[in-house]
Amino acid sequence: MFSYLFKALNQAGVIDRYRAVNQTLLLALDGTEYFSSCAIHCPHCSSRRHANGSVTSYHTALTPVLVKPGVDKVIPLAPAYVRPQDGAEKQDCELNAAKRWLATWGADYGPLGVTLLGDDLYCHEPFCRDVLQQGMGFILVCKPGSHATVYAWVACLQRSGAVRTVVRRRWTGHRREIDTYRYAELIPLRDGDDALRVNGCELTTTDEHGHVLYHNAFATSLALNERTVLDVVAAGRCRWKIENENNNTLKTKGYHFEHNYGHGQQHLSSLLASLILLAFLVHTVLEWMDDQYQLLRQKLPSRKRLFSDIRSLTSYLCFESWEALMTFMLQSFEPAPPQPETG
Repeated sequence: MFSYLFKALNQAGVIDRYRAVNQTLLLALDGTEYFSSCAIHCPHCSSRRHANGSVTSYHTALTPVLVKPGVDKVIPLAPAYVRPQDGAEKQDCELNAAKRWLATWGADYGPLGVTLLGDDLYCHEPFCRDVLQQGMGFILVCKPGSHATVYAWVACLQRSGAVRTVVRRRWTGHRREIDTYRYAELIPLRDGDDALRVNGCELTTTDEHGHVLYHNAFATSLALNERTVLDVVAAGRCRWKIENENNNTLKTKGYHFEHNYGHGQQHLSSLLASLILLAFLVHTVLEWMDDQYQLLRQKLPSRKRLFSDIRSLTSYLCFESWEALMTFMLQSFEPAPPQPETG
């Protein structure tokens, strides 16, 4: 169903609206918990032991989405789940789930032209090589604490004048901000002659008094110059949409992603999580392609209110079709006709 709905959006031209840097699709990866309990567990749970000796069992889902700067809707793709793998001695992790997702879905999405976005967790050579092998590019957060070699090289390149700088000034409507971009090319991602070479860029935003308002750095497979570095950084910063407009929406805007709808003995919890993600995708399709639903969302911007109204109406009334339900709900927002005066 995830593939079927994606193809429908692609055929309708919606997917092309998400093309950004180098006309590629920005695919963000992130993991989020959807079940946690100190009492309930199954063979597929992950676990964490606390200082007091108690153990929490939990499930984590990798929730890939398509994002674009300036677009407030994300497109969910098929998830992957963090769960113990046969023959593995160590507990499964988000990065391993991402590798499995790439192996399963890379052939489907790679040919479309994809740039993968992720936090510092993904910015390691084996995963980057897997991404490149699937025909994708990447823009990944690169922090100094986990990439000492990268930052040592940048410092050396800075002394030799190989790090270039681009400065842009902006007026936000409230204050003037200064964006300082720095970038360099062909930096080894780790120590060693056979290390993967990446391009590095960073953005530091300050106010007129020099106070730092934002700072982040990225490693990328994309070429950088004075023009493209702005687009690459904008794309890299867009990664936050998977947290705000996907994970946060699933947990706080009416989907109750973390609610225990049922854990089961094997796969029930992940099945129900998949159905919630599928529902979110269906609603995204409606927001792009259903005129009545779009209008109703304008009238009822709160997802919780919309879901509650639909639940209440369909508990007491039978509608012939989805269109009939949408028409009925929209009619409630139309002004009532004037009543004739009586003597």
